[in-house]
Amino acid sequence: MKRILAIGLVLLAAFTLPPKKKITVWLIGDSTMSIKETKYYPETGWGMPFVYFFDSTVKVDNRAQNGRSTRTFMEEGRWQPVVDAMQEGDYVFVQFGHNDEVKTKKSYTTEEVFKTNLVKYITDARSKKVNPILLTPVARRSFDSAGHITGTHDVYAQIVRNVAKENNVPLIDLDKEGQALYQQWGVEKSKLLFNQLAPGEHPNYPQGKEDNTHFSELGARMIAQIVLKNIRSLNLELAERIRK
Repeated sequence: MKRILAIGLVLLAAFTLPPKKKITVWLIGDSTMSIKETKYYPETGWGMPFVYFFDSTVKVDNRAQNGRSTRTFMEEGRWQPVVDAMQEGDYVFVQFGHNDEVKTKKSYTTEEVFKTNLVKYITDARSKKVNPILLTPVARRSFDSAGHITGTHDVYAQIVRNVAKENNVPLIDLDKEGQALYQQWGVEKSKLLFNQLAPGEHPNYPQGKEDNTHFSELGARMIAQIVLKNIRSLNLELAERIRK
C-alpha cells in the first residue's frame, strides 16, 4: 500500500504544473491612465484600480504621466527605462492620443509621427519578447443637443486601430467602448464617472470642477473593468493571472 501511495505521489508530482513566472504589466500613457497626486483627488486614472485585478505573479508598473503624448513620453526619456527593465513575457499597455491630437499643445504630434511612434513602441517591446497591447485614447464625455454621445478622438483612435491591425497587435478600443458606456448611463448620470464636483463639495476643488476628460474613482474603476473584460476576450495569457 505504501509503495502504491509513493508511486502515486511521484506521478502527481510529474503532472503538477510548474509555478508561473512572475511578470510585469507596464502601463504607458497619459493622465486618463496615470497615478494621481493626493492634491488632485478624487480625480483617478484607470491604471490605479487596475493594479488590484491580478494574482501575486503580476506586478503592474504604471508609468503613465499627465499631459504626455507618444512623442513627449519618449523625448523626456520615460520610455527607454521601461525598455531597459522589461523582461521576456511582460506586457506593455500603450494608450496615447489625448495630447497628441491637440494642435495647441506642446505635446502635439502629427498623424504620421503618431503612427510612427506607436510602431516604435511595438517594435521595442517585441525586441525584448514583451507583449504589446494597443489602446485607443479613452473617450471623453461629449453629448450633442439630442443626448447622443459624440466622438472626440475619431482620427487618432482610427490610427491606433489601423496600427494594431497592420502589426497584428491586440487592440482594446476604449474610445468606442467608453462612448457606449457613457451613452448607456446617459447625459446626467454619466457625470458620476468623471471628476465633476459642485463648489464646496471637495476641499481640493473649492470652486467646484466640471471635467469631461478625467475620471472619478467610480469612472476609473468602470474603465479598468472594460480593460479587464478585453484581456479575457482577447484570450491573453495574462487572463490566467486574474484573481479568482
